[in-house]
Amino acid sequence: MSKEGKIKYSGVGGEALIEGIMMKGPYGAAMACRMPDGSIDLTRKEVHSVADKCKLLKAPFIRGPISFVEQMIFGYKCMMESAEKTAFDTSDTNEEEMSKLDKWLSKHFGPKMMAVIGAVAMVLGFGLAFVIFFYLPTLTSDLINKYLANGSLDRYIPIIEGLMRMIIFILYMWGVSQMSDIKRVFKYHGAEHKSIFCVEHGLELTVENVRKQKRFHPRCGTSFIFITLILSIVISSVINVLFPELRQTSLWLWIAVKVAMLPAIMSIGYECIRLAGKHDNMFTRALSAPGLLMQRITTKEPEDDIIEVGIAAIKAVIEPQPEEKPVDKAEENQQNESDED
Repeated sequence: MSKEGKIKYSGVGGEALIEGIMMKGPYGAAMACRMPDGSIDLTRKEVHSVADKCKLLKAPFIRGPISFVEQMIFGYKCMMESAEKTAFDTSDTNEEEMSKLDKWLSKHFGPKMMAVIGAVAMVLGFGLAFVIFFYLPTLTSDLINKYLANGSLDRYIPIIEGLMRMIIFILYMWGVSQMSDIKRVFKYHGAEHKSIFCVEHGLELTVENVRKQKRFHPRCGTSFIFITLILSIVISSVINVLFPELRQTSLWLWIAVKVAMLPAIMSIGYECIRLAGKHDNMFTRALSAPGLLMQRITTKEPEDDIIEVGIAAIKAVIEPQPEEKPVDKAEENQQNESDED
């Protein structure tokens, strides 16, 4: 155990869910949910990675995109499971109160109805994200350059696009944070960070100790997003200077180039977030600063009942169970170094 006030890397990461928290650590993964009757439901999860079959996929600057995609898929499944457990129950729904669409979905998909709705929402979400974060900034910056600046901003287009994405992202997160249901998810997000900090400070996992911790963590997925946004500005600017014809040839060609750059940007961003999570110096603090500021929106101070859920989840992945061994240290580092929310 480390002394209070001194942070020790824990190798634990997590994600806020619907009325719950998912954690991954040395002893696997688990999700804890606050049930409607007030009890805490704890479910242990098996985590497998394609990188386990090929050591090359665990190499620096290769592992980032793989870890990001696997975490996104695993987190989505946990989110859907938590929604089914805590917020969705068709047995108590009066048939007369259901819309025709609800009746059709219930008839054809039954218990899988929430998964179907979630899958449709995910597809629509990806489409909306592409329009908002790729097409709209590119189109708008082109129009500004063409009609307001007479083409004089050609070299600065990537910077304008990047700043627009940051502004859109901040406004979007602020907007959804005003929704009552999302505010509660953000409280679980805060409890997740506080629980991890409690372990990293070497303190006993009690409500009182967790409550005293900060809710802003450098390994949060919010920090990862901001690092990738900044990197995209830098890399896009370099490409725009070296190959200006890409931008001038076609709007869609430029968008395709930026999409193709995402794996490389995520790889660098992943290594940066790992560095920020393991070391505390001027460089890593500068890396973490934008994300930590953004966490003032994406995290909220949790009540004690929410903190209890965080404690249940993190205990399940840092304390051994009967006949259970911790995962391999290299695998632990691969899976849990990025606390992506």
